[in-house]
Amino acid sequence: MNDHIKVVGWEKVSFIDFPGKVCTILFTPGCNFRCPYCHNYELVIPQTMRRLKPIPEDEVFSWLEKRKGVIEAVEITGGEPTLHGKGLLEFMQKVKDKGFLVKLDTNGSFPDVLERAISHGLVDYVAMDVKAPIDKYPEIAGTKVDTNEIKKSIFILLRGEVDYEFRTTAFPILGIEDFEKIGQLIKGAKKYYIQQFRNKHTFSADNVIPYPPNKLKEFAEAVKKYIKNVAIRGV
Repeated sequence: MNDHIKVVGWEKVSFIDFPGKVCTILFTPGCNFRCPYCHNYELVIPQTMRRLKPIPEDEVFSWLEKRKGVIEAVEITGGEPTLHGKGLLEFMQKVKDKGFLVKLDTNGSFPDVLERAISHGLVDYVAMDVKAPIDKYPEIAGTKVDTNEIKKSIFILLRGEVDYEFRTTAFPILGIEDFEKIGQLIKGAKKYYIQQFRNKHTFSADNVIPYPPNKLKEFAEAVKKYIKNVAIRGV
C-alpha cells in the first residue's frame, strides 16, 4: 500500500456519477485486481502506468476553486484508490476542507481504509463493486483475493453510516445462481446496480459476448428477493 496519492486521469465534469450532484472525477493509478472486463487497465498494468503523467494537485484544486457553486463533488476512482492508504485519506481531507463532497469508488479490498474514511467524515458516497459471489472472486478478479476483507467492507457499508451503492458487472461467467448469492451477501442493501458488460477496450475480454438485456432483467428479478432497490445500467 502506498502512503501518497497520484492523480493520473481527470474527467472534469460529470452529471451522472454522483447521484444528484455535478462532480469532477479523478483517477488514481494501480490496482490489486486484474478483472478481465476492466476498461481502465492503463491505470493497472505497470508498463502502461509508468507512462502516465501525474496531474499536479495544485492544478486540480485551482480548477475546483474557480468552479465552486458549479462543481459540487469530487469522485475518486481508479485503479483502486484505497491502495494509497494514508495518502488517499489526506487527499480526501483536502477536498473536504475546500468545501466539496467526496465520492469514493472501491473494490472493497481495504476495509480499514474505508472504515477510516467514513469514521473521519471524509467521504459522502461510496460505490463498491461486488465482483462476484465469494466463491468466484478469484476467477473474476483475476488474482488471489482475501474475501474476508471484501465481506468486512460490505458490512461497513451495510451499517448505513454513509450513503452508498453496490454494483456488479454482468460478466458472462456469472449466472443467475451467482446473482442469487450476491443478493444474499448484500441482503438489505440500500441500492444495487447490475451493469452491462461492454466488450470494447477491456483488459482481456474484447472477444466475450455480453448478455442480452433480458438476461440482466432476470438477474435483477432474482436479486429483488433480497434488495428492494435494484436497477440495471448500460442497456
